[in-house]
Amino acid sequence: VQLQASGGGLVQAGGSLRLSCAASSRTFVTYAMGWFRQAPGKEREFVAGISWSGASTYYADSVKGRFTISREYAKNTVYLQMNSLKPEDTAAYYCAADRHASIPTTFDYQYDFWGQGTLVTVSS
Repeated sequence: VQLQASGGGLVQAGGSLRLSCAASSRTFVTYAMGWFRQAPGKEREFVAGISWSGASTYYADSVKGRFTISREYAKNTVYLQMNSLKPEDTAAYYCAADRHASIPTTFDYQYDFWGQGTLVTVSS
């Protein structure tokens, strides 16, 4: 499975962006999906995850209430809607797929496939 992330850009604090992650294979529908981010000089961290069914979603405390993860099966795509963005949200954002799990994990090493990353920059 190949993952193609897009939607990053430059936005002012308080603004919004929607990231997309398109999968190349229909087997995507059985995978748990996650979004991670990595800021310069920092370790990669979990941001949000969604179960294969889409019924369950999970968020890091730092983004809860501001970010929403969703998936659209017809387009083999997962989205991350980011609202009320803060300068500390600036990072490269990566989508990932876990083919062995129906529920996403926060541990990046458990994911099998990764997108190339899309850069989000939030100015103050």
